[in-house]
Amino acid sequence: MPAQPLVDLASLDLSRVRFTKTDMQRVLRQRGRFSIVDAVVHLEPDTDFVVAYTDVLPGAWWAEDHVPGRPIFPGVLMVEACAQLGTFDFFQRHPEAPSNFVGFASIENTRFRAPVEPTSRLLFVARMTRVRKNLFTYRCQGLVERKVVFEGELTGMAM
Repeated sequence: MPAQPLVDLASLDLSRVRFTKTDMQRVLRQRGRFSIVDAVVHLEPDTDFVVAYTDVLPGAWWAEDHVPGRPIFPGVLMVEACAQLGTFDFFQRHPEAPSNFVGFASIENTRFRAPVEPTSRLLFVARMTRVRKNLFTYRCQGLVERKVVFEGELTGMAM
């Protein structure tokens, strides 16, 4: 049975950029190739989720070598993108939290359901499921054309 999206994407305006990569870099430490999320398109204080995207393009730094002749966006980069998105959302909602560094505490229940190939827009949805002073967990999904291609549960710790 296909995985169901965490949110009703049809009810959201996904064309309006709320935060750019530059905005995210004011909060996150990832730079260069590891600043994976291109834009946040939904982050509202009255919801428990955030939506962003990255454009998967044929000239990307990973495309030539993963997998030669048939580039596939690496699953580990999907996980990293969701970790960045969850971290950004956490700090937007909890500006009082210490923000020197955030590390992975766990990655659970992760599944890759379909390959992601250039040229496509990969949407990321992260829904907050648990938060403490400096620990947060998000249920995450990656979607291409509204089809779930990745899902998992990520926990980060602000240190």
